[in-house]
Amino acid sequence: MRGLKIRREINETACSRRRVRSFGFTLIELMIVITIIFILIGIAAGRYDRSVARAREATLKQDLQVMRQAIDNYTLDKQTAPQSIEALQEAGYLRIVPTDPMTQAKDWQPQFDEVVLSPEQTGTGMVDVHSNSDKTSPFDGTPYKDW
Repeated sequence: MRGLKIRREINETACSRRRVRSFGFTLIELMIVITIIFILIGIAAGRYDRSVARAREATLKQDLQVMRQAIDNYTLDKQTAPQSIEALQEAGYLRIVPTDPMTQAKDWQPQFDEVVLSPEQTGTGMVDVHSNSDKTSPFDGTPYKDW
């Protein structure tokens, strides 16, 4: 009888310990969960930075395409090349001069040359435009000013 009583006390003590343990987390468990969360945040931050860089590159390509088309249209319509990017805006070929997404300024690098687009063209001037950024693309390794 006495042995049975001791076993019950041992079982009750073990059960009460299990109950106490089941109400919380150990320090190791919390540290593992926090470490996993930090790893996931690090991965997400890296992907976010890359998606922002891709979006800026896409914006740069689109802006360059629009400005180059405006230069060609201006040159063919006026029979002379524009002398500045602001001339494109003043003539209505651009609503606004876009901001360079790489430098966050309206500091485009115009390229002047003596290229003639049609036989009737009387004057030369700006034929192309590039970014003024010294940075290179992390995806293809080319400098933005060469785009």
